[in-house]
Amino acid sequence: MSADDPNTLQEILKAIKGKKLPPVHLWNPDFCGDMDMRIARDGAWYYMGTPIGRMAMVKLFSTVLRHDQDGKYYLVTPVEKLGIKVDDAPFVAVEMVQNGQGREQTLSFRTNVDDWVIADHDHPIRVETDPKTQQPSPYILVRDNLEALINRPVFYQLVEIAEAAKDQGRTRLSVWSSGQRFDIGEV
Repeated sequence: MSADDPNTLQEILKAIKGKKLPPVHLWNPDFCGDMDMRIARDGAWYYMGTPIGRMAMVKLFSTVLRHDQDGKYYLVTPVEKLGIKVDDAPFVAVEMVQNGQGREQTLSFRTNVDDWVIADHDHPIRVETDPKTQQPSPYILVRDNLEALINRPVFYQLVEIAEAAKDQGRTRLSVWSSGQRFDIGEV
């Protein structure tokens, strides 16, 4: 965390409140087709197979990203709707800040595009386990049907602070944030 990054809950709340996003949920332009843009599982953005190296451009595109009910991802403006490919989730949670402890704590996550989200009722943490490999894939809802894959180091931080509890003969790991309990795995 750099000296300019928020590290207290009040600073994180201020950063969230100060973030203004375009109202893409209100825009309903005609579909203009798919474009050769892809967001890889690691959060890297590609255009025509080439990484987009300008973070400012990636951040701009991320503000007009929408995940519609058809399961597809689009870049949306008031006059255009372009389909893009997303390998897993469009964002990656790359940092976690814990304020407080146990059931009273608040867990805040920073994404790869510097958005902050606090795990709560409206921004749940969920974990999917691959049936073949049994590898967990943890996610947090960032906004409007857009999730962030929680990267491995941050997931290990979650596991480190998790509470174990017996539930129907199984031991479940869960974390608390904003008064909500989120199951993150089984022992």
